[in-house]
Amino acid sequence: MPVRVLYIGEIVGKPGIHCIKKALPLLKEQHRIDFVIANGEGATGGFGIGKNHSIQIHKLGVNVITAGEKVYYKKDMVTHIPKSPYLIRAANFPYGNPGRGWRTYTAGGMKLAVVVLLGQSGFQRVHPANPHLMLPQLASKLREEHDAIIVDFHACTTAEKANLFYRMDGEVAAILGSHTKTLSADERVLQGGTAVISDTGRTGSLFGIGGLEPQTEIGKFLTQIPERSKEYWEELELQGAVVEINEKGTANEIYTVRFPVSTENRMEDDS
Repeated sequence: MPVRVLYIGEIVGKPGIHCIKKALPLLKEQHRIDFVIANGEGATGGFGIGKNHSIQIHKLGVNVITAGEKVYYKKDMVTHIPKSPYLIRAANFPYGNPGRGWRTYTAGGMKLAVVVLLGQSGFQRVHPANPHLMLPQLASKLREEHDAIIVDFHACTTAEKANLFYRMDGEVAAILGSHTKTLSADERVLQGGTAVISDTGRTGSLFGIGGLEPQTEIGKFLTQIPERSKEYWEELELQGAVVEINEKGTANEIYTVRFPVSTENRMEDDS
């Protein structure tokens, strides 16, 4: 039987976690989901993910939480991630970094490998190894012991994402783009059977700038003066994509999901 995977676009702050709490049970039922992956890169205040938020998101029904260049922004994650099998950081971080770049999971009788990779363009604070050289070798190894491979490619440009899509077509089940927090309309299954999308969007405020309060973000662009970003609760939505994976380890289909979420009872989650 095919396995249906829901990938949830980047969670932004408490509003994003509120969306998971309210929408995930319904989405799992409506789309017959077997396995849930969520990008938690911005779950704690929009910048990184802390230990407590990672535990909360996992308890809400997310099987795997992925993270990008901000994975170590919260100090408690450095010690928490090695002990948490539901958390994955980028595989092309320096060797020996805390955490794992890929992990093995079971869903619907299928053995899945979930991999996270960082792109090379646009990240000023980190300098990852070349994902375009790393993934072919890693995927070859993983296929020996797994039924399918799912990749979260956390990258800035669509050109770099597309390069990896076509380079790895037929070698992995799906490559799901993250980081830009804007749901793209280019989801498709390539000729070799790999499902791809440039960006899986964000889970949180649809009206905010990257899910954050607009005026603060505008001020930072105008003055270049650092200021703490603020979470934003206007027009909440859970965004992401559903991929159906067959017994051959390739994709039958991919489609996007957008689920509006009410701010009713938000006070219990805004604390």
